[in-house]
Amino acid sequence: MEEQIEIVGKAFVDHYYNLFDNDRPSLASLYQPTSMLTFEGQKIQGTEDITNKLIQLPFEQCHHLISTIDVQPSSATDTATATAGGILIFVSGSLQLLGEDHPLRFSQMFHLIPTVEGRFFVLNDIFRLNYG
Repeated sequence: MEEQIEIVGKAFVDHYYNLFDNDRPSLASLYQPTSMLTFEGQKIQGTEDITNKLIQLPFEQCHHLISTIDVQPSSATDTATATAGGILIFVSGSLQLLGEDHPLRFSQMFHLIPTVEGRFFVLNDIFRLNYG
């Protein structure tokens, strides 16, 4: 079971950052109306508002370089979907912006919740740049 959670977590991370770096509007498919993003302390809820935030970031092109991925099962029940079996993912890495010499270090946490269709959606997403 733990090996399967690791595989799902790592596949999600690859998929998420591939979409972020190459087709940011498609990230909307990963969120639902109950989803919440905390981006540098700003809380944003819902598919449309989260997607708009990510699309309107002040850079068009970037490349994520992932350093670590930590994955844990989440047995908490989400009241919105009434299902258990979520996955917590913590990512650290760097973000290289087009035209910038130095990459920015970041950390990001995702809480994935399974859907009745057998897929996952992002219930919680927390992003922070790491300074110093």
